[in-house]
Amino acid sequence: MKKSERTWRVLIAAVLSVVMLFACTACGSKAPNEPVPDTVPVPETEADTETAGNGKRVYFAGPMFSQGEKDFNLVLVNVLEEYGYTVFLPQRDGLEAAKLEGKTDEEKVKIIFEKDVSEIQKADIVFMLVDGRVPDEGACVELGLAYAYGKRCYGAKTDTRSLELDLDLNPLISGCFIKMFKDFDGDALVRALKQYLSENEL
Repeated sequence: MKKSERTWRVLIAAVLSVVMLFACTACGSKAPNEPVPDTVPVPETEADTETAGNGKRVYFAGPMFSQGEKDFNLVLVNVLEEYGYTVFLPQRDGLEAAKLEGKTDEEKVKIIFEKDVSEIQKADIVFMLVDGRVPDEGACVELGLAYAYGKRCYGAKTDTRSLELDLDLNPLISGCFIKMFKDFDGDALVRALKQYLSENEL
């Protein structure tokens, strides 16, 4: 490489470095040396001081907006509890917006969000039902939080609809699970779950 060409390349690299420095300074509101948090921020509540149980505390995530959804959630939760797991089921143990009378929308969001996130933190396991045209949006957030917190994650699916052409689930959802229980026959899935729990711990 000629000396003049090398000089030009060094000069261009220096100019680009200066431009990048100014761009980063202008775009970010934080000081350059301010540490970036390495954990998912979660609002603190009184319940957050409680620790996880004996390894068998489950947060059940899934759709709960129709009677059919609620009924099947209860079927799966009953199986888990039959095998010694303590389960937090939002439709039964949590707070529903429709039942928070006298609260503003903002207050409802804050109350439900903080309660559910607190229960995820306390859980050892998240068990998610991924049925639906697409998996329930709230349950996907709960699964993501649980995975980030290092919880053990399991899934169940009876729905025949697929999210992508060649994949039964989006990889960013299925990739969170240690194991997926799947059978398009709900009764058969329940039997498979019982068989698994009779031989294994979640």
